[in-house]
Amino acid sequence: MSSPATAAPSTRLRPRALAAWLFVCAALVLTMVAVGGITRLTESGLSITEWKPVTGAIPPLTQADWQAEFDLYKATGEYRNVTGPAGMDLAAFKFIFFWEWFHRLLGRLLGLVFALPLAWFWVRGAIPAGYKPRLVALLLLGGLQGAFGWFMVRSGLSGEMTDVSHFWLSIHLLTALFTLAGLVWTALDLRQVARGNAVPARLTRLSLVVAAVLFVQLLLGAWVAGLNAGLVSDTWPLMFGRFVPDANWSRGVWWTFAHDPFWLHFLHRWWAFAAAAGLIVLARRVKPLERRASIAINAAVGTQILLGIATVMSGVALWLAVAHQLVGALLVATLSWGAHVLGRHRA
Repeated sequence: MSSPATAAPSTRLRPRALAAWLFVCAALVLTMVAVGGITRLTESGLSITEWKPVTGAIPPLTQADWQAEFDLYKATGEYRNVTGPAGMDLAAFKFIFFWEWFHRLLGRLLGLVFALPLAWFWVRGAIPAGYKPRLVALLLLGGLQGAFGWFMVRSGLSGEMTDVSHFWLSIHLLTALFTLAGLVWTALDLRQVARGNAVPARLTRLSLVVAAVLFVQLLLGAWVAGLNAGLVSDTWPLMFGRFVPDANWSRGVWWTFAHDPFWLHFLHRWWAFAAAAGLIVLARRVKPLERRASIAINAAVGTQILLGIATVMSGVALWLAVAHQLVGALLVATLSWGAHVLGRHRA
């Protein structure tokens, strides 16, 4: 029979292993966000018109299978009104199919990488008290994310739609980012458990305010992406030689704020600085407690603003836009880190 002194190290290692596993899952979410950005920017999202959670993991293997998938795509409004008249052939279809298939494959992989170790840790009794509900909630969020992804695709398959709903796109993206923040926060809590501090961090008022401001910016960014509003202007800081562009107000204030690409581009362009200011304030509060977290927040903020400007001025160059989306996700992760530092010291 082992003594408490010899049993303690293995007990401490379990939270560390859980934390490492959650960080791996967070890295996969970041990869999915980047691939999702490529999928969106290459107009690949509607290339797979059916949702097959299991058999869909296998791509078409024969020429006949490829032609059958292409025929299904030809029935979409996007093909009839956009890609078809532009002369899309089977080779071009295979390119967009690959990105949508790869994005869905990563989603399946992430589900397995989360669910299987969770079951193993559960059976082994390696999960600290109070963490099982949180881990199950993260698992459910992942499943919900997949469902939202299909609802998003389905929204672009009806009638003469040539794209997915920007509302569903924002729900899909923001759920992924919320899950990312939860993974990082929970991993950091488990690291504290491994160090002998079993008190979870608490969300502070400042962190909530900054998170709310960043949420608005991320929502605007998702709507800009969904409406291709990034393409309406390739100049910065002015749009068409003006600070405030013309917007269509004839259909009401709500429609303009939720649908007008010029107005949404303008809001996303300048609300970024409100989000940056909030994050910089948070970073300053974090700096005396954990300098690395403060540096990470400031670096992500500066990089994101520069990438946003570069993306606009390049006419939404693919890799700049993907990098912009990826660093946006990293910004969420660093916010979660900084907020956890403040919440840990408060707790």
